[in-house]
Amino acid sequence: MSRCRSCLLSILLCATAAHAEQLAEETIVIYNKAAPDSADLAKFYMQQRAIPRDHLVALTCPTTEEIDRAEYDSTIAEPLRKIFHERGWWRTHRRADGVESIDSTAILFAAVMKGVPLKIRPVTAPYDGDKVEGGPVGDQNAASVDSELSILSTSSHQISGAIPNPYFKSFRAIREFQGPVMLLACRLDAPTAAVVRRMITDGIAAEKNGLWGRGYVDTSHNTAPAAQGETWLTNVATDLRKVGVPVVLDELPGVFPAGYPMTNCALYYGWYTGQAAGPFNDPNFHFVPGAVAAHIHSFSAATLRDPNANWVAPLLMRGAAASVGNVYEPYLQLSSQFDILNDRLLHGFTFAESVYMSLQALSWMNVAVGDPLYRPYASWLADDQPRETPRAAGDWKFYHDFAVKNVNRPPAEYRALARQAATRARNAIMLEDLGGMEARDKNFVAATSLFQQARATYTNRDDIIRVVIEECDALVKSDRRKRALDLVRSTLRIVSASPAAPILHEIEHQLAGSTQ
Repeated sequence: MSRCRSCLLSILLCATAAHAEQLAEETIVIYNKAAPDSADLAKFYMQQRAIPRDHLVALTCPTTEEIDRAEYDSTIAEPLRKIFHERGWWRTHRRADGVESIDSTAILFAAVMKGVPLKIRPVTAPYDGDKVEGGPVGDQNAASVDSELSILSTSSHQISGAIPNPYFKSFRAIREFQGPVMLLACRLDAPTAAVVRRMITDGIAAEKNGLWGRGYVDTSHNTAPAAQGETWLTNVATDLRKVGVPVVLDELPGVFPAGYPMTNCALYYGWYTGQAAGPFNDPNFHFVPGAVAAHIHSFSAATLRDPNANWVAPLLMRGAAASVGNVYEPYLQLSSQFDILNDRLLHGFTFAESVYMSLQALSWMNVAVGDPLYRPYASWLADDQPRETPRAAGDWKFYHDFAVKNVNRPPAEYRALARQAATRARNAIMLEDLGGMEARDKNFVAATSLFQQARATYTNRDDIIRVVIEECDALVKSDRRKRALDLVRSTLRIVSASPAAPILHEIEHQLAGSTQ
């Protein structure tokens, strides 16, 4: 039996290595010869991912983040098309009208390095071949550079409006996609070269060891017309719990407040403020290595050079390995749909595939920042093989394994079995998440019991404080305000110096007024 298991392990490891090699063969790395650090970062990434040396593509283009359409055409698009032809990456035929048509491609992914321009400003003069179609989308001709690269194979000069994405909602690897030729471009970019290097190495390490941690999902409790975004976010929380990723779901107006004890943050999805706020402004906050973090906002990626501007750059500075954003106004429906993005990542697709599956439009405002080949949950695909789990991942993996095994049970049966398993294992992570499920279903008595059990099991101060906040909310909603007040006051006597103390004081203030 042990010999059979060893053979199975060898086969799976070989298959994983073969898949990684194939991804590398399908990837080019684009850098700007005129930009400092761009070439060194490109070579570093190629070494880390074992990408063939002849897949390195050097451009000489402006070093500004924003360029005009003529600069994009002359210094990026046209040189790249020439290189694709010269290196035989495109297979083409000439149509009866004399136009060359691209049938297929050997290159599916592009890693666009720091130093390559980020966005193309609006064209105000007539552009040969363009047709303005009218309306808020049809009138727009600005775009992110990377979104334009996704349609590099097209011969159209139509720059106004968005192009429907044929890969939207797909559930096939891009190499199996039967639609038009696409190039899934993501950029390895951040305020500093050191952050870019860390993004690369953190992602590769997370693929090997697993991305273990908690998801934080921050809705704003808005109604129409923002209901679509709320649905994406609540779907994320539901899908994470199905696979045993614990979630803190904030449904209050506003973002997670400053000082909120956001420990072990592996995933963050939220909206809707213009600048990074709350825990993300704390210099001591840091994501789990390999984390994916994104915030819906019209200009979340308007610049990647200022570490404090908008959302994407600050999230990367706090340790995230990957994010998505917008360089100009995309309109909500044409933003990355977070529930699709999250679902595809959980199913083992690459970051690039997951992002492009989540986008309705190409030649638009969207940008994906991170290693295009990053697969944060790749290790889950081999969960049936004997493998060594990092000691720190034990409780997280216990929950994941339980959820995957029991997800099809009726909810009440699942939660009863899960509580028994978590109690026996003294798994506070699991107990807290079960409390969150009960609270969302308005089973507040069950929720407070689980939260109480979780805080009695946790040993980390910040984890205990977070559960106290959740428990107080459940107590208030079940009209047990006096008990909530007693809990928050007893907690404050112990943690008065914590960064989360102002949150507890605010809860105390509200409860003291309502219980008089």
